[in-house]
Amino acid sequence: MQKTVIDDNYYYDIVRKNIKKYRISKAMTQQTLADLTDLTRDYICDIESLKKNKGFSLATLGRISNALDIDIRQLFDDITL
Repeated sequence: MQKTVIDDNYYYDIVRKNIKKYRISKAMTQQTLADLTDLTRDYICDIESLKKNKGFSLATLGRISNALDIDIRQLFDDITL
């Protein structure tokens, strides 16, 4: 049985879309999320804008999930891409 290999961009896209989804659901601006995570608004914008060459660390995801008051695992929930 052959397994399908999924590239990194697939997972980054899921996380990016979930960050934006949870931020909007909490009526939070990119600037507010940036302030709560000690990141720049431009960096939050880069993450959410699906720039394929812009990666982010698990530590960054931890800071974002804490600011959004969600479990970090929720950022990996598969949503329609």
